[in-house]
Amino acid sequence: MKKSYQVKVEGFEGPLDLLLHLINRYEIDIYNIPVSQITDQYMNYIHTMQELELDLASEYLVMAATLLAMKSQMLLPNQNMEDEFEDGELEDDPREDLMRRLIEYRKYKQAAEELKEKELDANRIYTRPPLNMEGWEEEMPEVRPGEASVYDMIQAMGNLLKRAKTEKPQEAKVRRDEIPIQMRMEEILGKIDVQAGGTPFHQLFEKRTRPHIVVTFIALLELMKSNDIVCVQQQHFDELIVYKTEDAPWS
Repeated sequence: MKKSYQVKVEGFEGPLDLLLHLINRYEIDIYNIPVSQITDQYMNYIHTMQELELDLASEYLVMAATLLAMKSQMLLPNQNMEDEFEDGELEDDPREDLMRRLIEYRKYKQAAEELKEKELDANRIYTRPPLNMEGWEEEMPEVRPGEASVYDMIQAMGNLLKRAKTEKPQEAKVRRDEIPIQMRMEEILGKIDVQAGGTPFHQLFEKRTRPHIVVTFIALLELMKSNDIVCVQQQHFDELIVYKTEDAPWS
């Protein structure tokens, strides 16, 4: 029996996180959300997660159903509703509840990040440094420009899966459970070790079979969770570059 992988990476949990990620990535006005666009992008992520056999929390699917219902409602030929949207009136706007939840969630997330930063600042000020400073370096740089999220990885995986479908399938059939995840993790670390300056994401997927793609992605998630690797994307839509954590650009 296949074991699904639960998507839960620190800092990226739940459908509101995914929606906020999409809003930031596509520079969408949170006060005027284009429902059709955000629904299509959200469903692309959901389909990719399902193809990767990830164990989706039910909240993701509830949000998917909510967005699809909202999209259908806004596509109805109701001239009065269209006029209200154009005038910027939010009364009876099906987006209102979603917008309110996203704004509240964004405030909560920003407040949590500010509190964490203040705590780190306080530790820097009041923590007594070791008496022997030889070989001592400050750990955990807090500003990490370009660090990619799990959702950036899922989008890259969606592109890989689409390309894999267009390529000629290999004759030998290999099941996902025949590829040990631990072994794949070691192979990835070995490949990253021999490439200076990071490894392009796509180069970690030499075999374009679906089982190999799925296991490689899960291995990458495990390595991120254990802080062995980081993925960097300097600008939106650039290719992801995978580094060992100690070799990351901010190290």
